[in-house]
Amino acid sequence: MLDSAPIVANPVITAIVDTYNHEQFIEQALSSVLDQGLSSSELEILVVDDGSTDRTADIAAKFEPKVHVLRKPNGGQASAFNVGIARARGEILAFLDGDDWWAKGKLRAILDALESNPDVGVVGHGLCQVDELTGRSLVIQPSSNRRVTLNSVEDGINFRNIMCFLGTSRVAMRRAVLKLVGTIPPPLVVEADEFMSTMAVARSEAMLIPQSLTFYRLHPGNLYQFRDYDSMKVKRKMDVLMALSTALRQELPRARLLDDVVRAVVEPIDVEARRLKLQYAGGMSWGTFQVERASMRLDYNHMGWKYRLFKAFVLAFTLVLPPKMFYKLRAYYSRMDLRRLRKFTGEPSSSGAILSYEQRDHAKV
Repeated sequence: MLDSAPIVANPVITAIVDTYNHEQFIEQALSSVLDQGLSSSELEILVVDDGSTDRTADIAAKFEPKVHVLRKPNGGQASAFNVGIARARGEILAFLDGDDWWAKGKLRAILDALESNPDVGVVGHGLCQVDELTGRSLVIQPSSNRRVTLNSVEDGINFRNIMCFLGTSRVAMRRAVLKLVGTIPPPLVVEADEFMSTMAVARSEAMLIPQSLTFYRLHPGNLYQFRDYDSMKVKRKMDVLMALSTALRQELPRARLLDDVVRAVVEPIDVEARRLKLQYAGGMSWGTFQVERASMRLDYNHMGWKYRLFKAFVLAFTLVLPPKMFYKLRAYYSRMDLRRLRKFTGEPSSSGAILSYEQRDHAKV
């Protein structure tokens, strides 16, 4: 049963904070929204508590009446978004996960971008990825102001490189565009943001701001990004990616996208889903080879001969090792940071649209 919420008459922007069992983080998330410098008449804040079993809802309630808490049975990210969008009154909607937080000035930057570009319906920006366990921070941001559309195959290929700037906690949209997107499919218990943003860009035009305006937190409770193998999380992610692929293949043509553009957008999702299936259920070594070769083709637009030789060596392992063993070795390689041992190979070049650098200290609210 949803709680009733006070109504803010005609706010300029609504912040929708989706949360589930974030008692350690929700206070910082909400403080960062309240610290945006907007008045209560400009900013509406909705917290959608997706059936938390910890103290998340109680902590959020301490911020009332400035924050309106909507409680609902657990149903996942898509259901939380659908509830929040239906209750929001702002002409612009900005999304925040309850375990992330915003930099000061984020909402003002969003409002300025949309006011200056009336033809743009979606705005995204860079992020600072904060690892709770190691304390390391990685800033990832667009290399420049840029527009994003899905009008061509090239747009579809480039889209996979910039989707990270249109995820929850980074993306904001005009209400009119969200109406065109419609209901987000409930099976998307995670990755609802990717469906929403992809369909929004298919229906409108996006703009990327070359600033890091969100702090994205990596922690053991992450439902989509996780460090160690967890069969339950792997299966959930696999099932969600399969559902996301199916939903986008069905809905993108309705936005009048060409078939080749749809394939360019969805192929990386299919490849990752197949990789997770091999990790979870195993299969034939040839399947691992096909998935890793496809991933290499999608990820890089140029590889030097040394790096290409290294990848050929890796692909050879896919043919001689069972899939589960190959991916265990791959995870160990990543966890132990063994990448540093192959500096002689050089690095491949990916999209020039992204800049990243390590940051030792990060701001706290």
